[in-house]
Amino acid sequence: MPTAIAVTGRELVLPPPDGQTPSAVVLRPPGEQPLDDALAEVAALLDRQGHLVVLYPAATAPTVVRRLHTLRAVLESDRMALVPLELPPLAVAVLARQLRQLSLSDVSPGVLACSARLLAHYIHAGALLGSVARLDRVPVGLTSHVKSWLPGTHFAVLAHPTPHLVKAGGDGMLPAPSYTTRMTVAAGALNSHGYRDGSVAGREDWVTGALAPAWGIRDVELVEPSADSARWWGTARLIEFAAAIPDLSVLYQLVASVRREECHWCGFELIGDRCAFCSAPVPRGDDIPALIPPHRPVLTSR
Repeated sequence: MPTAIAVTGRELVLPPPDGQTPSAVVLRPPGEQPLDDALAEVAALLDRQGHLVVLYPAATAPTVVRRLHTLRAVLESDRMALVPLELPPLAVAVLARQLRQLSLSDVSPGVLACSARLLAHYIHAGALLGSVARLDRVPVGLTSHVKSWLPGTHFAVLAHPTPHLVKAGGDGMLPAPSYTTRMTVAAGALNSHGYRDGSVAGREDWVTGALAPAWGIRDVELVEPSADSARWWGTARLIEFAAAIPDLSVLYQLVASVRREECHWCGFELIGDRCAFCSAPVPRGDDIPALIPPHRPVLTSR
């Protein structure tokens, strides 16, 4: 059976790209499920599928994170990996779907869990915001803070992989990925229509009508927004987007291009500098395996 991938919210389960990709398991928060029921659910899942990789935004509510650690501790299971990610909610959902795809391949559970950190480097995650006044996860200058109070001002923000902020509809544009991507878009309570300057055509949506073409993206997927997105971005007036590699063969080559190690503590196979199941670091030395390949020969340029 493939390694199970779990997330902490229904909005983090995106539609599968094909009829074979398994869905993700939704681990419900303490307010929705008693601890005994959660323990029984996870225990049955581990018995059925062997291993479980749980992905969640690093900004997840502390009560939810404590529940995850409690489940792992009470079950005394070394087959449950908890992987926090410094990504916005939609990007976490996109990454979870990539791992769901990879779970059907011959990638071992340890490498699959560690590959979350690797593949996160190739996700361009951002949002169109109606205000940046409460945005504290991306550096914002004083001028932008002041402008965010002006009616009708919208900002395009790239949170990952490199923070960047421009005024939507202005002369600037967010830096594009250097490889082929598919864009996933989740619209919150923001109407991005109505830009009239020469950088945006007519009343097209800025994300799909201006950003996606500028990035050379032809395939755009529309999904429901996450309940945590407003908290992450500091406003409910947003349209969140994430551009990621859609090709499973490319994802597999990226993971396969990194040297594998064996965890000296729990014995799981891993890539990078830390085991995702027990958190033990790879012993220091001159031959520490790099998490990101020194070159990207498998990525297709636009």
